[in-house]
Amino acid sequence: MLFVSGHINYGGRVTDEFDRRCLITSLKNFFTIEIINDKYLFSSSPTYIIPSYNTVENYIKYIEDLPIHEDPQVFGLNENANLTYQG
Repeated sequence: MLFVSGHINYGGRVTDEFDRRCLITSLKNFFTIEIINDKYLFSSSPTYIIPSYNTVENYIKYIEDLPIHEDPQVFGLNENANLTYQG
């Protein structure tokens, strides 16, 4: 799945080899066997989890309630990344 997402889906859009390496490294946090654990966190923030709900509506509500602007930690970056990005 990592290969399909990183090299095939995004591969044509990421033309720089260093950017592709960064993309693959970031995707490894999302495509991992540990993701099947109930307590897996995508980052140090408890916001980004895999919820366990019984209805589609609850999943939709969870997705709608996610922050519009993601914390840099979800991508493995330091919180100061926002300062650099906004500067």
